[in-house]
Amino acid sequence: MFNWNYADPVSSSGALLEAFDTLAKQLRLLDDVPLKISTVQPLDSAFRHTSVFPPEPHPLAYEKSSQRLPNFAATCVRSLEVMIQLEGSGNWPLDPVAMEKTKSAFLLRIGESLEDRGMFVTASEDEVNVLTSGYSFLLKIFHERGLVVQKQAGDSNIQSAPSEDKELFFRSQHSSMINGLHGIYQAYGPVVRLAKRWISAHLFSSFISEEAVELVAAYLFLRPFPFHAPSSRVTGFLRFLRLLSSFDWTFSPMIVDINNDFNLKDEKEINENFMLSRRSYEQNPHDIEPAMFLATSYDKSSEAWTKQSPSKSVLKRIASYAKSSAELLTNLIIHGQSGQYTWECLYRTPLSNYDAVILLHKEKLCRPHHVLFPAEIPNGKLVIQGKPSNDFHPYMPLSKSVVRSLHDTRDKLLVNFDPTAYFLRDLKCAFPVTFKLWHDSIGGDAIGLTWESSKKRGRDEDDEAMLDPTSILKEVGDVGKGLVRSVHLLKAPKLE
Repeated sequence: MFNWNYADPVSSSGALLEAFDTLAKQLRLLDDVPLKISTVQPLDSAFRHTSVFPPEPHPLAYEKSSQRLPNFAATCVRSLEVMIQLEGSGNWPLDPVAMEKTKSAFLLRIGESLEDRGMFVTASEDEVNVLTSGYSFLLKIFHERGLVVQKQAGDSNIQSAPSEDKELFFRSQHSSMINGLHGIYQAYGPVVRLAKRWISAHLFSSFISEEAVELVAAYLFLRPFPFHAPSSRVTGFLRFLRLLSSFDWTFSPMIVDINNDFNLKDEKEINENFMLSRRSYEQNPHDIEPAMFLATSYDKSSEAWTKQSPSKSVLKRIASYAKSSAELLTNLIIHGQSGQYTWECLYRTPLSNYDAVILLHKEKLCRPHHVLFPAEIPNGKLVIQGKPSNDFHPYMPLSKSVVRSLHDTRDKLLVNFDPTAYFLRDLKCAFPVTFKLWHDSIGGDAIGLTWESSKKRGRDEDDEAMLDPTSILKEVGDVGKGLVRSVHLLKAPKLE
């Protein structure tokens, strides 16, 4: 059961950790940057063994051109986020915008220095990626003063962009905390990977972060009563599904205390924060924020991963899916695989539960080999059918001439490029309140769509357009031209 053909994250982590150590050493040795780098910390889930698909070394992401090249290589390479801290200085600007500009300047200078030392660097004002030892690393600078600046900006109602420092702080604390679980519970990593795959397969990637999944899984290991902590991935996965479906999210906070850091004062503070988040329940029981309250030692107010999502309605849907999957998995464990219901059904989501479905050209995904089960054409009205684009292919051929022109070939690499992610971003910009988008971020070729109520959209000309949903879905197909295989209408929207 669950025998997928991909590398085990633990056994394949040696090369990744070695590559990170090489990068970290080079960063600390830089002497031509105004401030020395004091701390280098990996943030990606691959470093804590909870990535469903751990990154594999890319043949074009090395310093030297003497390696043996395969016939084909992936066009896209995923960058692994790395947080760096600089030595202290009193010259940092206090203005949030100026601070972010200063960070960008530092990152560009760091990129130039690394490139002078033989590493391949792709740099822009938005991000700096370093390709070395077969992997790509996305550099981010964390400055503690950014947390203070953001708080001051919020207190004085100054309009400013969300602080990246706060997100980096949460992610660094989370990574450090989760890493401590692996030495205690060997089954934790495998359980999390199954859980993440399940979340994505049922198109919940838009609504629950992978950090939230890791915390929910950690809870069942830390508080397994009346059982012992799970010792196998199947047992742990089953308990994860049951926990998702049965936990009283409306009236109870989920307190994840990995290092036994909490005392009575901390628990009182968490419960007060939780009750504060539920004060609006009587006035509006359908819109609780956050619907899923996850408290940790670094986040006692559930700000980090669940402040905006999932909503109560989405969480109810997740719990319902988890309940049916738990029942199916229990039946498979007791009776074995027989008839039409096998373990594959745990990871096949019914597309009939959506109002419309967008199917994507599998060969135009950045990682088509990650698709577990190709989506079946749903029963509904075919609105549009599109041809695949010739501008993008997930694999590039590598011939002997590539070795001689390695730099030119590297320029064809697309770092952190994901056609599906950009398509979803464009849809959200074009239709911000028309529908919800449900997708699989790990390896899916289908996107679900559910119409938003007219109350959320507002009673304007948008309601008139909703009378003819096919026109909207045709626009959806136009936004994703070249990637969209077909768009299907299953249910028309209901006007209130």
